[in-house]
Amino acid sequence: MTSQKPLHGRKAWLITDDKIGMQVQVKGVADALGLDWEAKQVDPGGLWKMLAPYGPPDPKHKFGQPGSMLAPPWPDVAFATGRASIPYIRALRRRAGLTTFTVVLQDPKTGSNTADLIWVPEHDKRRGPNVMTTLTAAHSFSPERIRTLQAMEPAWLAALPRPRVAIILGGPNQVYRFTAADDAQFAASIASMARLGASFMVTPSRRTHAGLRDTVLQATAGRPRFVWDGSGENPYPAFLAHAEFFVVTGDSVNMSGEPLVTGKPVWIFEPSGGSAKFARFHASLRHYGATRSLPETVTDLTPWTYAPLDSAAAIAAEVERRWLRRQAMLQGTANSPTYGIQ
Repeated sequence: MTSQKPLHGRKAWLITDDKIGMQVQVKGVADALGLDWEAKQVDPGGLWKMLAPYGPPDPKHKFGQPGSMLAPPWPDVAFATGRASIPYIRALRRRAGLTTFTVVLQDPKTGSNTADLIWVPEHDKRRGPNVMTTLTAAHSFSPERIRTLQAMEPAWLAALPRPRVAIILGGPNQVYRFTAADDAQFAASIASMARLGASFMVTPSRRTHAGLRDTVLQATAGRPRFVWDGSGENPYPAFLAHAEFFVVTGDSVNMSGEPLVTGKPVWIFEPSGGSAKFARFHASLRHYGATRSLPETVTDLTPWTYAPLDSAAAIAAEVERRWLRRQAMLQGTANSPTYGIQ
């Protein structure tokens, strides 16, 4: 029988904006801790949006006032991620004091005093005594969840012969351009896998442009495949559980990192553009042995292995360690005849 997690069942707030990628990260850590969490989605407007993360909370949210979604009783733990959330976690830390253990995922840009613990990916340059790093971002796909999904094989998936290759498509953003030549090269690499007898599971994202999607469909047309068209239940969890290989466009830290919880081979395709930060991120994953750059032509489907990366569990363990240390300090203070609160 395993011991219960020290924060299991305690109240938590997850303060985020409307970005799904950010919400996924805080939910992953909160679930790893076993917290009873509430999502607190904030949407500062006008001047307050412009001032974030440095300014105060938008007055429309009535922070701390009765009836507000951000009012006492204060939670045991609070997470924030995303620029818009930072004014709220700073205000909470001032109001709640030691009652609430505060955690920020991603660099808040407002200094180390913003929260009790700050997590940044290893490729980020922020460091400090209350800063921790991991190679990948947190997410909700724990090893236990993957094992549960592996025990369930939908009929559409059972029809796909092995080896199965999951293709996870992103698209243009502020860093990567995805030229027509990029799309064609990506499709050529996929076509070389088709010639080796792979079957395919394809999922686009909201940023996937028609040119990339269409060339991938052409490259996989002659092989068994499942292509998610956005309707019905999202098959992505089943992709993670049942693929033998992954091919991911490297424009997203989340998309690149999530398959690494499986310990299965991941090829990364980096289109035109890029940045120093993304270059450090992808180099770190290659150095770890989890990913390889997608070659122009894949000549064999020999797998490689590595220790799976579960950053949600690593961040959760650090939160537990620091929270327990604080509780011991508070208990010691309360029991002190000299310094205890009377």
